[in-house]
Formats: sequence, structure tokens, C-alpha cells
Amino acid sequence: MASRLEKIAVVGASLAGLRCAESLRALGFGGTLTVIGAEKHVPYDRPPLSKELLQGKWDVDKIGLRRKPYDELALDLRLGVRAAGLDLAARELRLADGSRERFDALVIATGASARRLPGQPELLGVHLLRSLDDSLAIRAALERRPRVAVVGAGFIGSEVAASCRARGLEVTLLEPLPVPLGRGLGTRMGEVSAELHRDHGVDLRCGVGVTGFEGARRIERLTLSDGSKLAADLVVVGVGAAPETAWLEGSGLRLENGVVCDSFCAAAPGVFAAGDVARWRNPLFDEDMRIEHWSNAVEQGTYVAERLAGTDVGAQPFAPVPFFWSDQYEVKIQFAGRMRGDDEVRVVAGSVAERKFTALYGRAGRLTGVLTFSRPRDLAKFRRLIAERADFERAISAASA
Repeated sequence: MASRLEKIAVVGASLAGLRCAESLRALGFGGTLTVIGAEKHVPYDRPPLSKELLQGKWDVDKIGLRRKPYDELALDLRLGVRAAGLDLAARELRLADGSRERFDALVIATGASARRLPGQPELLGVHLLRSLDDSLAIRAALERRPRVAVVGAGFIGSEVAASCRARGLEVTLLEPLPVPLGRGLGTRMGEVSAELHRDHGVDLRCGVGVTGFEGARRIERLTLSDGSKLAADLVVVGVGAAPETAWLEGSGLRLENGVVCDSFCAAAPGVFAAGDVARWRNPLFDEDMRIEHWSNAVEQGTYVAERLAGTDVGAQPFAPVPFFWSDQYEVKIQFAGRMRGDDEVRVVAGSVAERKFTALYGRAGRLTGVLTFSRPRDLAKFRRLIAERADFERAISAASA
């Protein structure tokens, strides 16, 4: 297909957007390749924002996504410019600076933005963490050694809490659900995560939400759903992310918790989505998915380039086994597959007490997921078995092979 295209536009100078652009060039696309990014920064890696960068171990120069010169890609790179609208019939983008951009094919890779709490005020000391600028602002505030409250014990919140404890700060972690990471790992393994935080001195409070923020200009305390108050000098709200689709309203694309695509990541003829913003049908699990993980952004961005190039890879549906990881304290947590609350969970290797183990998830006789705590070598084997739709009992037997 790329041989018949002269102009491809990628909206989103993100991981997915950059990998798509790099892959298009590697596959021989020689036409005009425009990459439009809302942030002023060249594409950067987001996982360090809540870990190495926040802890002060790394600086900004270590998180760039591309080490080779951008000139080699011959991109029309537009940074600091937001997309404001899409005219499908005219094959034209409308940008916030008033300009318009024509395209033959479009890749939407605008990612997601951090969610706010209902009624969250604009008080100094209350932060979201999604962008490089967010991370740098929080890092600067941590130099004053504040009392930290983290709202939300998902992956971002848990990593922020761990990073703040690594700096020796007083940290309270608030989670309205019964356990941290319950949606990603399930209740039993969420309890393991809870103990990990408590072992490292975090004041973890589960089943507790935030009902209000108090302070004149700067945050002084939070009011909680159990009726108590929590003094805090710095608050990081980590309650999830929403796909960046507002600019596409009225475009004719279907928007429902992301840009809705088919199994080939196509939202409309010649229009594709990749990364955090894409919601597509994954035939491996027979499920509509929107995945906010690094590996999916890389794989999906590359796949869309293959699709545009008309390769054999692009001729097949996009059917990956989702994978994510999280570094907290001295533990590397990795998960592959799809978890549901009623999955059977079995620890098949290692020790939960030592925070070094492998657990398998099964549903209806099929292996659906694998979780490892500091056992990275196990992950690849079981991820492959998930892709093969392996029987759950067969997978358990494979753990001892």
C-alpha cells in the first residue's frame, strides 16, 4: 500500500507514533511523512517518569526514544502543535495553530491524558503525572522533602510511592479498592503488592477515597471517605488515563474509550490508530482492548506501518499477548495476558514470601495470564504458551519442565 501513498500523517509524537514512522522508512516508504506532536519535546520514554527520573537517578538526556539523528528519517516533524480536528472526506487535519495538513493515510497515536478526581482544585502541590514536564515539576517539589500523599495504587501510583520512599520521604498511598493493582493482578496478588508497600514503610490505606482538598493556595490536607483528614504537602493523583480523542469528535470516527478499530487497527479506510488511544478487536482473546503499556505501543505502531506497507505481517490481524512490567523497590513485576477477577491463580515456582515467584492465571481450562515477581526468565515461555492458546494444566506442567 505504501507504494501508492505519497503523504502519510502521524498524529502523536509518541512511542507508537515514532515506531510507526521509523518502521515506515525501514520498509521503504519514501514519500512525505509528517509527525505532529502536542508537546514541545522530541519523543521520550514514559516509564522512567515515575521511576528513575523521579528518583533523581536519571536526567532528561537519558529518556529520549531515538539515539540516531532525526534527520535520517526525513520527517516533517511538527512539535508543540495540537491536532484540533479531522475532515475524513477531505483527507485533511486541522491543527490548533490554524494550519491544515492533507494526507493520503493517517495514523492516530495521540495517547492518553491523566484523569483528574471529581472536583479536583487547582491548588499548588497537587500534581498529575503523565508528561515529562509533570515529572520534572514533582521531582523539584520532592527536593523540599514534603509529606507525600499518592491517590490511586495502580501502576503509576505504586511506582510514585516506591520512588518517594526511595528518597526517604514519608508516603501515604490511598486506594479506594480493597488492594493495590486489583484490576491488573487480581485480589490475591494485589495483597502481595500491598505487603510489598508496607514492608517498605508506606502508609497504605485501602478502601479509602478522597472526598476533598483543603488549603488556601497550596494543598494542606485531604479529607477522606472514612471521615479522617490527612495532612500532606504534596499530592500526586494517579487514577488512570483517558484516551486523547476530544479532537476527533464530529469526525465520523467511532469513539468509545478510544478510537474504535477493527482487528487490523483500522478505524476507517486509510485511517489507523496505535498505542494508548487505540481500541481494537484482539482475536486471540476475542475481546475489544485498549492497552496503555509500552510494549503494546511499540508492537502496534510497528504493525500499523506493516499494514500500510502491505506486508505479510500487515495482512494478518493484530493479535498480541499484552505485556507490561513495573519496577517497585527491588522487585520487577511482569505480567503477560489478560486477567479477570474470577480467574484461577496458581503459584507454580518460587516463593511469595520472598517476593520471587511465578503465578499462572487460567479460565475455562485455558492459560490466560502469567505474573512474575523478579523471575523475568519465566515470562517469555508462558507468554508464548498464551499465544498458542495452551491448556491451563499443560502450562502448569510446563512450569516444572
